[in-house]
Amino acid sequence: MSDNVQKASSSILCDMCTEEDRKAARKTCMKCEISMCVQHLQAHLTTPVLLQTHPLTEPMAIDGNTKCPQHGKLLEYYCLDDKTCVCVSCAIEDQHRLHNMKTFSTAHKELLEKLKAEQEALQVKTEDDNMSLEKWEKSEREKVARCSVRLIEAVTNLRDVSLTSVQSSVSARMVSIRTSRSSMEAAQNEKDTFRFLQMYSQVNQDVEKAKAVDLRKGLEPGSHRDKLVLEIRQNGEKMVNQASNFLESLLSLVDPESQQDLNASSDLIFEPQSPNCCMSLSSDKRTVFYNSDLGQCSATLLIRSTLAVPIYRRWMLGLTDEADWMIGLCDKQSAGNLKNGPVYGLRYEDKRLSWVTTKYHNGPYASSNSSVFEYNDDDTTTTGKQLQVCSTSLTSEKKDGDEEDQRPEMVEVFWDFVASRLSFFSRSGQYQRKAIITIETTPNNWDLVPFVRLGKENVENTSQPDRKCSCGRSSPFYQTNCSRCGKKFSDLFTSEVVCELC
Repeated sequence: MSDNVQKASSSILCDMCTEEDRKAARKTCMKCEISMCVQHLQAHLTTPVLLQTHPLTEPMAIDGNTKCPQHGKLLEYYCLDDKTCVCVSCAIEDQHRLHNMKTFSTAHKELLEKLKAEQEALQVKTEDDNMSLEKWEKSEREKVARCSVRLIEAVTNLRDVSLTSVQSSVSARMVSIRTSRSSMEAAQNEKDTFRFLQMYSQVNQDVEKAKAVDLRKGLEPGSHRDKLVLEIRQNGEKMVNQASNFLESLLSLVDPESQQDLNASSDLIFEPQSPNCCMSLSSDKRTVFYNSDLGQCSATLLIRSTLAVPIYRRWMLGLTDEADWMIGLCDKQSAGNLKNGPVYGLRYEDKRLSWVTTKYHNGPYASSNSSVFEYNDDDTTTTGKQLQVCSTSLTSEKKDGDEEDQRPEMVEVFWDFVASRLSFFSRSGQYQRKAIITIETTPNNWDLVPFVRLGKENVENTSQPDRKCSCGRSSPFYQTNCSRCGKKFSDLFTSEVVCELC
């Protein structure tokens, strides 16, 4: 027993002694809620009924914490599942009746043994971690050092090659300047008029050549310069790769979890929800093409994983600056009509950026900055509640009153399923990203899946339009060649990339 416990125990006095002669308590009866000295404790120790039914503890102050606040009975058992003291009614009738229950003495013994085992495990773990940490730190230092050394060597070599070549070229051009100086000095020192005039023509040529020299110009055109430019480009690409590896090493050191997710979307593919003659997929189903010759259209594509157990944590999309789009999560059953909800996402339409969310409401919804769609949720058990699909603008105005175009070229999405959060970032380059917005999703039994909608939501898809050739003849959509000139229609139409998984 520690000094603090001994001190606390000695300060507890017997409740059965007279006020004039109160002795130090030896035990406390939890059922009687009194503390007793050695003399008054004898009855509890010698009477079988009291010994069996009245639990004794070390001397303690009784402040009402020995009885169940719900049933008013003595706390006699310990629930290992909920880690709390309970009474007999809690143990056999209420929420603890199916839990692992122990008497105080048994629970005390088992928990002490558990703590001892955990202490030993932590001690071993600490010793192992210290050794592992040293190895890890040494390994990471060596890895970062190797990357930095290679990067420095690449930069130094590239610099030396460039400066040496330019220096050689400048030195060669300096010859003309030196020659002109020598010619001018010789002419100025010549005293004979006739000789001076004979020399002047050559001196003038040397001076003009010197005046035409540009020391700040690069290498002279020719095979040597072409070869050097090619070498610089090749070494430059290596330097960029080494710089990228160096950054990855540093980021992996500081934020390993995010770096592990950088290639997490490589298993994702697009899954169209309906046939569309204007849009097509690449062979790997990770790129969407749009054929503008076939008219305007819109398409909703789910983003599906090829893994047996998909984990949708992060995905990134590259988007064209021509098409409208919406990215986020939708219920798989309502993917065909996103207005029916539920849906959470980021939308770009008519050069305006907005965010879309779904929520329950009891009455009419009104907001000057939002557009709202409503429908009754048949699956909900909340009486009288409806779902709202709300869109709120994120586009800000410039000083001149015009709206600022905030369209991101690349959008990165993080879905924190546990925290019910959907975050959107604008990516520019491999390591630069800017937060756009984080949306709180409503926990429910919806089957939410990632999706992207391309084109305006209210545009009706064109159904097999006629193909018009450059010669002026129109032909049915199913024909592959023009009936007049014989040209293949595949050669007449151009497809553009509108969206791709990065």
